[in-house]
Amino acid sequence: SSLTAALLCFLCRYRALTFILTFLLYTSFHLSRKPISIVKSELHKNCSSANELATVASSSQHPSLPSLHTSTDCSWKPFDKRNYKQLLGAMDYSFLCAYAVGMYLSGIIGERVPIRLYLTVGMLFSGLFTCLFGLGYVYNIHNMAFYIFVQVANGLVQTTGWPSVVTCIGNWFGKGRRGLVMGLWNSHTSVGNILGSLIAGYWVSSNWGLSFIVPGLIIAVMGVVCFLFLIERELSLPSSGGSWNGINGHTDNKSQVCVNVPSLPQSYDTELLLPRDSVCVAMQPLVVVKRESEPSAISFMGALRIPGVIEFSLCLLFAKLVSYTFLFWLPLYITKTAHLDAKKAGDLSTLFDVGGIVGGILAGVISDKLGMRATTCAVMLLLAAPTLYGFSMISDFGLGPTIGMLLVCGGLVNGPYSLITTAVSADLGTHKSLKGNARALSTVTAIIDGTGSVGAALGPLLAGLLSAGGWDQVFYMLMTADFFALCVSALKTLNCLIRLNITECTQVGILSFILK
Repeated sequence: SSLTAALLCFLCRYRALTFILTFLLYTSFHLSRKPISIVKSELHKNCSSANELATVASSSQHPSLPSLHTSTDCSWKPFDKRNYKQLLGAMDYSFLCAYAVGMYLSGIIGERVPIRLYLTVGMLFSGLFTCLFGLGYVYNIHNMAFYIFVQVANGLVQTTGWPSVVTCIGNWFGKGRRGLVMGLWNSHTSVGNILGSLIAGYWVSSNWGLSFIVPGLIIAVMGVVCFLFLIERELSLPSSGGSWNGINGHTDNKSQVCVNVPSLPQSYDTELLLPRDSVCVAMQPLVVVKRESEPSAISFMGALRIPGVIEFSLCLLFAKLVSYTFLFWLPLYITKTAHLDAKKAGDLSTLFDVGGIVGGILAGVISDKLGMRATTCAVMLLLAAPTLYGFSMISDFGLGPTIGMLLVCGGLVNGPYSLITTAVSADLGTHKSLKGNARALSTVTAIIDGTGSVGAALGPLLAGLLSAGGWDQVFYMLMTADFFALCVSALKTLNCLIRLNITECTQVGILSFILK
């Protein structure tokens, strides 16, 4: 009918709006996390050449933004000591540990409060704490406790982001091509890292406080945009009998139904979806049917019992350990090994995220086409281990080979991480064992990403400790973590084969491949 056609048009537009808006929202989250990795090389500099670099920067770069501090300060206290790597690692650990702990709580809270309000509050506070870190430069703060507090607080509030946006995008997009859609959508992680590197790198040598303040203002502004425009879930279409299912599941029996009838129960989101000026369509009288009571939010233990949640959570723990070690330490590694300044190292590190965009999309396309989520992860993890070793060796051969290996490493490391945190989480959050209870999506997403965040917290901390004995030890740690992620992924497929559960094995992929 013309009503259905009109609604399909509206739904397509708002589905696209939701895709773009949630993409930009989480881009701002990662944009605000990246500056710390860029500023690390400025917090502790090579003091023998610090005066020369500062003189060049002040005369040729950003003359309108004079530094608040003299070049004789060299490193920023308290990071001027010999154990500066451990101090920087402790800052990363503070953020990521708080993020991991908060994520388990965030998913449970996110199931019980409006996503739009929850996400808005989280983004505003995240902007506040990101700016506070930059104000440490403006107000000449050298207290380590201050920076640790800001990192912990920021880690807690940033947990509002991931469960919320995954739940929202999962509500709007079905399973048909979820791997491709999620692969494209999850590129916001790499886009945010790239933009964060470029923004932070622009001011890092002249006024590193702005490297935090500007991203903090951006995520706060996006929080306001979220409050004004985010629509949490898809609107139901009219059924074949002509009844209208609104955003809250109610039906109406009017003989003439308009796309926007004043008597139709409407929420704020419905008002956004349905304009006031619309055509009325004659409908047959129907009996009003009360909807069944809304299913209750799933418990933490109930989510753990969903097949695959524990296995993929452990796999993500090791995969995210590798990814976040690169996120927080790659610019400093490039600075020390390639002898580049902080801005050039930050710009070069963005190539890892460019490779991550391609890897995430490729993983989604392959897993959709073959129906092999876990197998896709396993193959990419298998290839990632030798690639990591090659990157540690080839970085001494010049800029060209380093660029190539950064792209390849980014694709193979971030591909499985992207697939598990998006398509796999959405699949498990709508698993058949839930019997239609879609309210588990936020909790399942939080459990998987929260467990992964434990690895994300351990990785940078271990990198800070191990790098004191040489960067080779860091890469051995990364290869070991990658191997464990591969083992857990293989264990999931083996467990599936032992139980001979054909439906679940098809989702995992191995049995599907054998049958073909």
